[in-house]
Amino acid sequence: MILGAAAFLMLALATPSQAQTEEKQWLVEKGATTPDFNFTWKGDRVDAIQNHRGKVVLINFFATWCPPCRQELRRVQDEIWDKCKDREDFVLFVFGREEGWDKLDPFIEQTGYTFPILPDVDRSIFALYATQSIPRNVILDRNGKVIYQSIGYSEAEFHGMLQLLEAELKK
Repeated sequence: MILGAAAFLMLALATPSQAQTEEKQWLVEKGATTPDFNFTWKGDRVDAIQNHRGKVVLINFFATWCPPCRQELRRVQDEIWDKCKDREDFVLFVFGREEGWDKLDPFIEQTGYTFPILPDVDRSIFALYATQSIPRNVILDRNGKVIYQSIGYSEAEFHGMLQLLEAELKK
């Protein structure tokens, strides 16, 4: 029995914490400047993330088939977009990982979402931040620095993101 408890304790001490494990799943560290990237709006208008410096930026990565993503996006619409869409100092970009307009258009029509949903067909944007796992959120400060990252969806995580976003927008 004592040997079993000792083995359990050694395993627990050797196992990285959730925060450490999550940090290893990001290719951009908190505090680092976001990588520059371009993206295309409907109608083929090209934009660049660096064009949005001076604003607080929330980037969300999702897929239309992903149940946790769907749960989270309803809250993004209701608790973030509906409250912040008219702010001059905020922008939201929701990227459909490996999805083009052929999947995004029906999804937008079905859900009624009004926030910007954009394709990331070849994962080129997602690949700047991670290699796997959605949903993901990244918040950039007005200087383009990463100040928040999350993987997956939970009530607690979303609440923490809302608090940080609200605090950043008050600055």
